[in-house]
Amino acid sequence: MNRAYRKILLGMGFDCKDGHVRITKGDNFHLVGGSEETHEMMQEKAVKFNEQLDKRRKSLNDINEKEFREISKAIGLNIPNKEAK
Repeated sequence: MNRAYRKILLGMGFDCKDGHVRITKGDNFHLVGGSEETHEMMQEKAVKFNEQLDKRRKSLNDINEKEFREISKAIGLNIPNKEAK
């Protein structure tokens, strides 16, 4: 069976103490959990990531790891190095 795979950004927040379940889905991303502040920050970063993809005229499926890291750095996401353990 052939399945169509596509990449998404997955944001997970673990600091929710108010009992709300926050879920946001959009182009290229799914965001789950977090406090109101954390969830809003994840939404902002996901939108900025998509804006960078649009500037490059690419989709998330079209970029390689180097481009992913470049975009992440440009929008202020802290992505650990592969070598870090």
